[in-house]
Order: sequence, then structure tokens, then C-alpha cells
Amino acid sequence: MDWDKLRVFHAVAEAGSFTHAGETLNLSQSAVSRQISGLEESLNVPLFHRHARGLILTEQGDLLYRTARDVFAKLNMVEAQLSESKDRPEGPLKITTTVAFGSLWLTSRIKEFLDIYPDIAVSVVLSDEELDLAMREADVAIRMMPPRQPDLIQRHLVTMHYHVYASPEYLKAYGMPKKAEDLDNHRIIVYGDESKPPVDNVNWLLEAGAEPSKPRRPILKVNNIYGIFRAAQSGLGLAALPDYMGREADNLVEILPELRGPSFDAYFVYPEELRNSKRIAVFRDFIVRKMAAGNG
Repeated sequence: MDWDKLRVFHAVAEAGSFTHAGETLNLSQSAVSRQISGLEESLNVPLFHRHARGLILTEQGDLLYRTARDVFAKLNMVEAQLSESKDRPEGPLKITTTVAFGSLWLTSRIKEFLDIYPDIAVSVVLSDEELDLAMREADVAIRMMPPRQPDLIQRHLVTMHYHVYASPEYLKAYGMPKKAEDLDNHRIIVYGDESKPPVDNVNWLLEAGAEPSKPRRPILKVNNIYGIFRAAQSGLGLAALPDYMGREADNLVEILPELRGPSFDAYFVYPEELRNSKRIAVFRDFIVRKMAAGNG
């Protein structure tokens, strides 16, 4: 059974005339009539009684019409579902980022994202090691350095800076440093040297304003920036932290604001093969918007 002829038959049965069906299908009356005649010939049965007042379905025509009506109704429903799935992103989305950024910044914003896109199933993998996006260990990454893997699309998000922070409890016990030289008399938490630091010169606080002949000794070394953050929150000492950490914590005070440490760039990264993914696009736009709102 020819699909185009069946489509024309359905339109004619709905309209009750060749003329009205032709207007719906943007075909001439003669073209519609030829399609119906061709369908009747292929089925070897009459489908319409033709008379002056229009067209009436034959018994065989009524049987075919009821079946065609169900088929086209289902097709219209599927078309709507397909259109909806394009307009409403859905499916799994696996995100990876660093332990610190994911714990402090990202996970607290996932609720808002899922309130907007409830059909996306989000999973977050926090790791300071780079997952292989090309091997689909994750769909998208938020990284604190440019991606090293080839064939990855990257979007620069924000440049972040290190500032000096301490808890109110610490400052009450040890006082507020007024200048960089005052750090000689303070307890400093630094990054441990057991693994690769997140930026070059990450322990710059040991040198800022210090005399080379009087090197500062840290009170604690931690090889994870989130651990440094938690130690500073506890009141152990002061620490250099990325500015997003200071904004996320309500119990840290920025000190010596004129001191600026190293900076680093955050990137939104995903594989080339996911370029047209709606899930990736809406999550990217969400992250860009949230970053811009909070300046990182």
C-alpha cells in the first residue's frame, strides 16, 4: 500500500471532498483524484461513492479510514513526543570536576539545575585526576587548567585568584595582620609537596613579605586545597585559597586584600561528539550564567 496515496486518502476521508483535501495537502483537485483512483486500483476495491453532494465512504473505505485514522493519530503523538524531547533535554549527564570545586561550588547548585531540567539524570564524579572524556568516563568536565586531551571542546569560564583568608576565631586569638611582613608572626597552612599542586607557586604565603634569611615554617601541610580550606575554617591558621572558596564560606574573613596570589582559569570541557547534545548545551549555559552571577 503506497504511503503517499494513503495520506491523501486520509485527508479526503476527513474533508469529504477532493477539493477541500487538495487545499489541505496543497495539491490540485485532479492530483488528489488521481491518487485516490490509483489506490482503489491497487486495492481492487472502491473506497468512495461519488455523487453530486460529495463523497461517501464505502464499507471497504470506512474500514481503511478507521485504520488510517488510528495510524495517523499515533504518528502525530510520536511526532509531538519527539519534538518535546528535543525541547526538553533528558537523559544521563555525568559531570566531573575537582574535589574542592565540586564539593563547595557545584553540588550546592545542582538542585537549581534539576528544578529547571528534571528529566536530566545527573551524576557527579569528584576527582583531582583528569577523567578521560574521550573514553566517556564522563560527559563533561569543569577543569582548573586547559585540557590536555585532543578533540575536546573547551569554553573558558572565569579566571580565579588566590586571596588570604582566616576564621574569626583565629583572628581573635592571633590578631589581624596589617601588612605582609606581619605574616612572620602567624600560623600559615600550605599545600603539601606529596603530589602535584594545583598552580605554580601555590605556597607563596611563605615568601610574601618575608626576609630570605628568615624563612617561614607552616603550621600544617595538606596536599588538597579542600583540606586547607577546612583547616582554615577550624581556626588552625590562615591560608591562601581561591576566591570562590572565600565566597562560599560564611566563616572566613579575607585579610591583606592587597596581596594577590597566583591565578588560574576554569574551563568547561566536553568531547567533540557531544557538540550537538541538548543536555550538554543547557548545563553549559547554566554554569556560565551562575559563574557570571557570582563572578566565579
